[in-house]
Amino acid sequence: MNPVTASPVRIEAFVDPRLSRWMWLVKWFLAIPHYIVLFFLWIAFAFVTLVAFFAILFTGRYPRSLFDFSVGVLRWNWRVGYYAHTALGTDQYPPFTLADAPDYPARFDVAYPERLSRGLVLVKWWLLAIPQFIVVGIFVGGWDWGEADSWRGIGLIPFLSLVAVIILTFTARYPAHLFDLLLGLARWVARVAVYVALMTDEYPPFRLDLGGQESPLTKFPANGPPR
Repeated sequence: MNPVTASPVRIEAFVDPRLSRWMWLVKWFLAIPHYIVLFFLWIAFAFVTLVAFFAILFTGRYPRSLFDFSVGVLRWNWRVGYYAHTALGTDQYPPFTLADAPDYPARFDVAYPERLSRGLVLVKWWLLAIPQFIVVGIFVGGWDWGEADSWRGIGLIPFLSLVAVIILTFTARYPAHLFDLLLGLARWVARVAVYVALMTDEYPPFRLDLGGQESPLTKFPANGPPR
């Protein structure tokens, strides 16, 4: 049996013990200011990724300041998603920051690679990632199962999130097994996103790492990633 290696992408989360039965109905509305900020952050993220592409191609390195910014955008997106639609596991409003928030119930980090392949950067973001795109399309939705005008699937993550909060509404308890599965799905999607964004050469594993906590093989840095 091959040992499970630690991923450079780390996602953790936990469910608030006093999660409201009804607040999930309005979280998408409360998160609108975040959606506006994220709209501009994703534009900047795309530009930074383009700059990083040429930096990696010619130097084999992802500039550290640009890498930290990209991690910050993904971190911000994860906190908002966890609050408003991906798992709806907290009522704590997400902070407006790119930095790590150790006290927030959803955390995200990526280990900085000292060197990246100059050859892989040409193909990993599209050709090598095609099998992962198919899987992620099923997870997040929007996968076209037929002709262009046919029904498009809702996706496992939004569907299971809806099931979880409906159960929460009637039982006042967030189903633990669904939470573990949602975190595993979110973890898979995040690893693909990081790989496609040129932030790692480690191919995303075809596995679900279930649960709110990652493997103890890697830990969040106490004061953020080393500079």
